[in-house]
Amino acid sequence: MKHSVLVRLLPAGLLLLLISVQAPAYIGLCCAKCGGNMPMNIPGGGIPETHEFRLKISPMYMRMDGLRDGTDHIHVDDILGMPIDMAGNPTGKYMAAPTDMDMKMLNVSLGYSFSDRFFAGLMLMYRDNDMDMRFSPMMQTMTGKDGFTMKSDGIGDTMLMTKYRLFADDPLIPTSQASLFLGLSLPTGSIDEKNSHHPVDSRQNELLPYGMQLGTGTFDPSIGLLYQGSSSPWWWGVNTTYTARLYDNKRDYHLGDELRADAYAMYQVAPRWLAQLQLNGQYQDDISGEMDEYADGDSGHVIPGNPGSPPATPLWDTNNYGGRQVFATVGLQWQPAPLHIVDLNIGLPLYQDLHGPQLETDYRVMLTWYIEIPTKKSVRYGINRSQPAGDSTLGF
Repeated sequence: MKHSVLVRLLPAGLLLLLISVQAPAYIGLCCAKCGGNMPMNIPGGGIPETHEFRLKISPMYMRMDGLRDGTDHIHVDDILGMPIDMAGNPTGKYMAAPTDMDMKMLNVSLGYSFSDRFFAGLMLMYRDNDMDMRFSPMMQTMTGKDGFTMKSDGIGDTMLMTKYRLFADDPLIPTSQASLFLGLSLPTGSIDEKNSHHPVDSRQNELLPYGMQLGTGTFDPSIGLLYQGSSSPWWWGVNTTYTARLYDNKRDYHLGDELRADAYAMYQVAPRWLAQLQLNGQYQDDISGEMDEYADGDSGHVIPGNPGSPPATPLWDTNNYGGRQVFATVGLQWQPAPLHIVDLNIGLPLYQDLHGPQLETDYRVMLTWYIEIPTKKSVRYGINRSQPAGDSTLGF
């Protein structure tokens, strides 16, 4: 029942807002060249006016709480216990298991529109992960602690991306357009993070498990097809993106392939305000291979140095990664000044079918500050930035 009331009430409240507030026809908060309004949390939204930069600064917070296997909730105590029985056989229990996680990210994106059709950019990421672990009764007795917190923080992977507009019904102010998205993730995030906060000294030199590392360790290509339509004051769209993991990293594993599908509807309730509703679907496959130090027995086993002993936590079982998720996201955009947008959105899970046991997502929140920067070649260079937002008939 957790969040079920919120999941039902938030979309209903947004629908009431859209019905009850009448807005005049309006071109949108963002540049008309991109078709008007666009979501800030979905990569590939919009194309800036030609010869303009786009800067996005987006802090994000995601809360994960509780375990799930498939669609079933699991209590952490059900999987804690003695991993090996008296005969030396695995029991399927673990010495420690995750209970919750706080993930904080800061994404900074910079892009440039080279023509009416072609846009290129890059996104840098910083990650800060805190995962609370609970010990089994045996480990609690041995350490004198209920558990500990795994931690990792630092630069994540870097994304290069391009977008090419395949079709637009109007080259100046399109109301229907389709684009091709191409991306490449660069392995700038570390996959060498250590379990340095473990209360047992001998475990502190072990590597952190897969989900606590800061990057993938591989160059990962993405391809997507994006569609956007509009009939002011409405905007809508569907984005699909596939990310392939094609080879093992230096530690002999790679993350699973990923497929994302996002559908959104946006309504401009006033010249400087916009409401939005999204459905965000994601599928990710299991991890392939296994970390070299786990295969050697140096990290993640019940008996250190013994690769034949069971995993100490479910985080070391590569089958406990990936799955299917669907989120409902609601948000507001505000134009505080010409060429600036502030976007706040909140996502809640509607459906989670996880390859578990693994942590399930409680909610995620993203705040974005978006800036359009005309160069001297842009037709918008030198516009009056002191003009009150919303006074222009083009919305910038």
